[in-house]
Amino acid sequence: MNAQKVKNVGVIGYSGNPYETPIKEIAELCLKLGEELGRRYHVFTGGRDGVMELVSKGVKSVGGFCVGVLPWEGEDSNEYNDVVIKTGLDFQMRSFILVKSVDAVISVGGEIGTAIEILAAYANKKPVILLRGTGGWTDRIADVLIDGKYLDNRKLVEVYQAWSVEEVLEILERISK
Repeated sequence: MNAQKVKNVGVIGYSGNPYETPIKEIAELCLKLGEELGRRYHVFTGGRDGVMELVSKGVKSVGGFCVGVLPWEGEDSNEYNDVVIKTGLDFQMRSFILVKSVDAVISVGGEIGTAIEILAAYANKKPVILLRGTGGWTDRIADVLIDGKYLDNRKLVEVYQAWSVEEVLEILERISK
């Protein structure tokens, strides 16, 4: 990453009911992540339910600023977004707008949409932080990393692995320097 300070952080991950598996198991972690990011950064999510809603709720609980980048007309925005961007685009295309709008991406669990966002972030040279132990593609993609930190032989940008919110914050601080 260039010498730009990290200001805007994207959080990607599972969508779905936050009170059901697999999200309920990581709900407290998502809230804490949102709180800590909300104290330091502008937070961008896909603006909907699941990890996005929990992180946004954490951001708002500490007076932080949260942007939801929504697919289609944005009717399913969660209540914690300060700004809702209604892209009019499908889920995958909306993800590219989110990735292009941030300085780094944090991945929490997730299914195929999250995998696409991880790859899009990497292709756009945005540092990715995998919050390990959260399941889904966040944990699975770690198995294919080259030298434990790249998604392909071009080594466009590092993919970091964190096992706690504190480690995520340390990595964000390090890549800001």
